[in-house]
Amino acid sequence: MHFLKTLFWVLLAVILVLFGTRNWGDVTLNLWGDIQADIKIPLLLLVAFLFGLVPTWLVMRARLWAVQRRLETAQRQAAAPVQPQSVQPQPVHDHGEAVI
Repeated sequence: MHFLKTLFWVLLAVILVLFGTRNWGDVTLNLWGDIQADIKIPLLLLVAFLFGLVPTWLVMRARLWAVQRRLETAQRQAAAPVQPQSVQPQPVHDHGEAVI
């Protein structure tokens, strides 16, 4: 199974390199006003991919962090020793009966 995972990542890397070399051309981006930026197509795709990936990844990490905090709190509470309640003797009347 490890071989198949490695093969998959190697094939993906080869495909990305071939795509990048075949499409290594400039693209002119028209920004606001008269500002223009020239950027290579593979770099533009990488930047666009990261703009979508990074915020989603940050939200996922924040949720995992919150869940881990809740889990640790629950585990600490479950592992805390339970204090036994002290048993106090019942007062006894002069007839020898305990008051309930």
